[in-house]
Amino acid sequence: MIHPSPASSSLSDKDFRDSLRRAALSCREALPPSEWHRLNALLVGHLRSLLERAAPRCLGFCWPYRNEPDLRSLVADWLAGDPSRRAALPVVVAKGEPLVFVRWSPERAMVADAYGIPVPESREPCTPDLVLIPLNAFDAAGFRLGYGGGYFDRTLAALDPAPQTVGVGFELGRVASIRPQEHDRPLGWIVTEAGAAEAVKP
Repeated sequence: MIHPSPASSSLSDKDFRDSLRRAALSCREALPPSEWHRLNALLVGHLRSLLERAAPRCLGFCWPYRNEPDLRSLVADWLAGDPSRRAALPVVVAKGEPLVFVRWSPERAMVADAYGIPVPESREPCTPDLVLIPLNAFDAAGFRLGYGGGYFDRTLAALDPAPQTVGVGFELGRVASIRPQEHDRPLGWIVTEAGAAEAVKP
């Protein structure tokens, strides 16, 4: 868990949030490989149980980036469990625009996007009814800090009907509060290596 310094209380909301984001990324990227694998395995186990209960038909998830949890094997196993299931990855269309979700499966050809992140070469739309969203810093109320682009906030606001949302990250990114702003949309669930929990409503 990140513990902001006493001096951070005097920071503006933007500077405070930026400091939390940097701290979370630094801690996660410094994880030794053996510890990362241990935490990832625990997290995937909790997430697997949650997916069984939630029973989505189209599952949105993100390609792992900057030492985030890797959910690819979990999603591949989930797809193999029922041929009617679909999985989707988000794709950046343009800066400032909502993401679009396109169908993914393990055998699909991938290409790198503008950020170097693999995305499906074939852009078959697939709108998820449950989305797994990566967490940098996050709090128990379900508010998260991503990378500062606001893509997921815009995307969740645009999807109709709204999907279930599950934040996925390691406990090292947990904070008391990210100081949420008006545009921040709380997630429904948080899953870490410590377990799965519904977000605490304020």
